[in-house]
Amino acid sequence: MSSERQQRARRVLEVERAGIAAVGERLGPSFDRALDVLLACRGKVVITGVGKSGIVGRKIAATLASTGTPALFLHASEGSHGDLGVLAAGDVLIAASYSGETREILRLLPLAQRLGIPLVALTGAPASSLGRAADVTLDVSVPEEACPLGLAPTASTAATMALFEERGFTADDFALLHPGGALGRRLLRVEDLMRGGDALPRVLDDASLMDSVAEISNKRLGVTTVVDAAGDLVGVITDGDLRRGLQRAADIRTLVARDLMTGSPKTIGRSALAAQAVAVMERYPITSLIVLEDGTRRPVGVIHLHDVLRAGVV
Repeated sequence: MSSERQQRARRVLEVERAGIAAVGERLGPSFDRALDVLLACRGKVVITGVGKSGIVGRKIAATLASTGTPALFLHASEGSHGDLGVLAAGDVLIAASYSGETREILRLLPLAQRLGIPLVALTGAPASSLGRAADVTLDVSVPEEACPLGLAPTASTAATMALFEERGFTADDFALLHPGGALGRRLLRVEDLMRGGDALPRVLDDASLMDSVAEISNKRLGVTTVVDAAGDLVGVITDGDLRRGLQRAADIRTLVARDLMTGSPKTIGRSALAAQAVAVMERYPITSLIVLEDGTRRPVGVIHLHDVLRAGVV
């Protein structure tokens, strides 16, 4: 049997769910207009609020900045005492006030209007002073708050957050803006870590034994790619291939790269995730993969397990 505390917790979660669902049911043209305003912004997005709405505003600013939109939070009270200088033409102002009558926020509106800054209102009272003054008003009212007194903005803040969690942001965008985070590291691409350009070991398929050995030694990867006259990959030569080739050769002076190489080596495209490269290395067990230009057989790099480990991908 559930305890009374568990029952209260379930009620809170149910109220939160119902609040978000209520906002979702009201999504309409105004939501699209709000997104259009944000996407058209050529400056920064400034979010303002006080109290609990201010806390929500800080989270919205952090989420937008985290997903590629220059954004900052302006406390409405501080804005009235000298911080309005952060607003500039080309910005967008998002004002969060459940009542829509927060005096500190209303004091900021004349400057925004004077600068021609679009105003998006997040309010539970679309007919309020804030709602009427806004270019776009989003109704975030909820049927009930989870607070026993119906005062603390719990469901309404959750609903407000839900409005700004989705803007077509990709995993690549996240990795670019979160290079120090674990997820960002896992989203690194093979091309970010591979040894390419002059560091790529490469010999023609008719290269001599000495030239092949020199290429493996000079590039210090323990392997060299073998290409044909067109530059397409036809094989690889590893330290092991060299030993085996020397053992079976009747006259090592006649050996060329195609006699020593292993054909059909394991490869990966340059745009693949580095984590995918690790999976291939673990499956076969090898320590390096030849990186191909996407859609071709042309080698453009080598990715080594040590490079992946140093990058913290695994």
